[in-house]
Amino acid sequence: MRTRLWNLFRYWLPVLGWMASIFGFSTDGFSAPHTSRFTRPFLLWLNPDISEASIEFAQLCVRKTAHGVEYAILAALLWRALCRPNHREIRPWSRGKAFTAWTLAVGYALSDEFHQTFTNTREGNIRDVAIDSVGAFFGLLVIWLIGRVFRRW
Repeated sequence: MRTRLWNLFRYWLPVLGWMASIFGFSTDGFSAPHTSRFTRPFLLWLNPDISEASIEFAQLCVRKTAHGVEYAILAALLWRALCRPNHREIRPWSRGKAFTAWTLAVGYALSDEFHQTFTNTREGNIRDVAIDSVGAFFGLLVIWLIGRVFRRW
């Protein structure tokens, strides 16, 4: 019982916490009109002569990159929770667990986009799910590459 509770806190609580963060990022407070209040002045500070089209393109790039990164992190956390590696313990790479982590991340991306359809300044977008899916894939690829570099699998 104690081990189960420890595994819940150690491995699944970070997953749930990150999912809650993603849910928060999907609210009106992180919509394009709200985040542009920060990115626009920063871009103008970097380059006062930047065009409006360049600002909009940079904001789009930042927002879509954030999508990919947040799901790369989610997939990595899901993989960690599914494999439950202990310190200095070598666990072989499991394609099945990696696929499960990726599938759960994509499922959450779908639910996240559905959630955005209920907010005033957001909309659900299947392209964002595709970006999230690629981000989740790259998160798992990074884990695999790190494991190969350190000869863990």
